[in-house]
Amino acid sequence: MAFEMTQTAIPFHFLRGGTSRGPYFNRADLPEDLDQLAEVLIAALGAGHPLNIDGLGGGNAVTTKVAMLSVSKDDWADVDYFFAQVSVEDRLVDFKPTCGNILAGVGPAAIEMGLIPATGQETPVNIRAVNTGAKVRAVIQTSPDGVVYDGDRQIDGLPGTAAPVALQFMDTVGGVTGAFLPTGNLIDTFDGIDVTCMDVAMPMVIARAKSFGLTGYETVTELNENSDFFARMEAIRIQAGTAMGIENVAQSVTPKFGFLAPARDGGSVAARYFMPWKTHPTMAVTGAQCLAACVLTPRSVAEGMVATPNTSPTTITLEHAVGQIDVLVDFDLSDDGIQLNSAGLVRTARLLARGEVMVPKSVWPGH
Repeated sequence: MAFEMTQTAIPFHFLRGGTSRGPYFNRADLPEDLDQLAEVLIAALGAGHPLNIDGLGGGNAVTTKVAMLSVSKDDWADVDYFFAQVSVEDRLVDFKPTCGNILAGVGPAAIEMGLIPATGQETPVNIRAVNTGAKVRAVIQTSPDGVVYDGDRQIDGLPGTAAPVALQFMDTVGGVTGAFLPTGNLIDTFDGIDVTCMDVAMPMVIARAKSFGLTGYETVTELNENSDFFARMEAIRIQAGTAMGIENVAQSVTPKFGFLAPARDGGSVAARYFMPWKTHPTMAVTGAQCLAACVLTPRSVAEGMVATPNTSPTTITLEHAVGQIDVLVDFDLSDDGIQLNSAGLVRTARLLARGEVMVPKSVWPGH
């Protein structure tokens, strides 16, 4: 009696990128149709269970992220990076946002997959973020044997050290909404709370921590246990997102939410970032760029927390729940505020595993 496979095997590389991790696929190995693709990713990650016990997910939004790579047809880019945020407890996949931490693993994964070659001690990789249109240049440490993962770069929120991955983000303004200030205002007020709605690398709704009766220095656990805050925040996020022109906000992770407070550990400001239904354990790379832009913008909700730098480029240091993250911002000052040119950050990445992930044939029979 012939044995018939009941599962579809899909090749993947499993990497940590920055302070997130997830499977990296060759886009050609997955279904083209987005609805079917979503079902495949739900099955692969085990979405719909708090522990993602039936898949590769890790029970947290930073461990249910997916990167899908292909050789770019863009004249500038080497690699196209298509991102998906898979829910932990709901059977949902959001293709609207991108992720800067996972992006740190795109260059290494592209080399591991054979999409691009390693070139010398450093390999520059031009990446087009498909979801938002942002252009990012990554510099990967390499050798004749491929990607070099060992190094002495430490980033807060991770144990140990690894080789640096330098990221330079360009064309990040208005990637989702088409505008730096999607509502046209520096300050909007929803439910009595002043916010700045901004679209830089990631659409965000940014408030002052004190507006919610918070210090801005709360731990991740303290915030996650504050159900009253999350209820108020979500109501404001939905109203603000709608005002920003974003559809189906209640079912989407965009816009993200963040709040600011005066620095207390030598940084520029203290910040917390929400994913949005839980607190980010560290800080998102995309969110860090948007928060840094807010800090640099006169008359935003960050007004008065730190002296606005008048020289460019400048480093904005965000204090997050377990440390700090630096954002090097290149900008031009004008009478209307600032004109962002690019933002640079350094992350690390590591290949954790590679092989095939199995999904039921009833979900997708394969190509």
